[in-house]
Amino acid sequence: MDFIPFTFIDFVDITLVALLMFGLYRMTRGTNTPYIFTGLIIIYIVWIAVQALNMTLLQTILGQIVSVGVLAVIIIFQPELRSFLQMLGMRQKGFNFVNRIFAIEKHREINIEPIVRACSEMSLSKTGALIVISQKSDLADIIENGITINADLSVSLLENIFFKNAPLHDGAVVVQNNRVVAAKCILPVTQSNVPKSYGTRHRAAIGITETSDAIAITVSEETGGISVAFAGKIERNIAPKNLVNIISSHIVKAEPSSRRREKKSDEK
Repeated sequence: MDFIPFTFIDFVDITLVALLMFGLYRMTRGTNTPYIFTGLIIIYIVWIAVQALNMTLLQTILGQIVSVGVLAVIIIFQPELRSFLQMLGMRQKGFNFVNRIFAIEKHREINIEPIVRACSEMSLSKTGALIVISQKSDLADIIENGITINADLSVSLLENIFFKNAPLHDGAVVVQNNRVVAAKCILPVTQSNVPKSYGTRHRAAIGITETSDAIAITVSEETGGISVAFAGKIERNIAPKNLVNIISSHIVKAEPSSRRREKKSDEK
């Protein structure tokens, strides 16, 4: 009996497929997606068995289902596929030249002082809040699903938005270029395995930072605790005096214009 040789390429191939399946499992864990995916696999296995048994009628019916299977998968798993591709793009730091090509040259230094003051005061009054600081990633979809504000960033504005009886206090506020661009925004909730003690705000803060370089700050209405999420990780119960340093450590520094000009001249 001749055995098919097992090469190093085969080992790499199997390893990559295993990592891909594990990544998809982690991304969809806690949702109904694994059950749907299992159902599709069962249909495919039954279709193969029906073909082997030459059951013409059932083979024709299942064949029609399988023939549109790729399109069905794209439609059913659209949110998961989009999240997966966003995470993949965010983690490929070696391909940042794509971001530079489409990046807007104008950049304003983020003024976090009003955010820090507002969070400190809301922490004392136990006012729930969720603030997203937009950086280089495009948050257009998040902004569009909220209520347009487009006002200068200020302590009083943030406190009024998150006032308990205010109509905009639910959801997140998005800060972009030192302006409050939208409020009552709906954020993607993380599907990662997080402690059950995490509320919706904390899960949403982790979720938005898993697929973007945004910084999310939350204030708990139960304890008044301040948390900061970045790159899918969250740091909780931060003292107001330490909030400036923690937020600043996550700010993506803009490349100096002089350095950009030097790079362009070198490329020429």
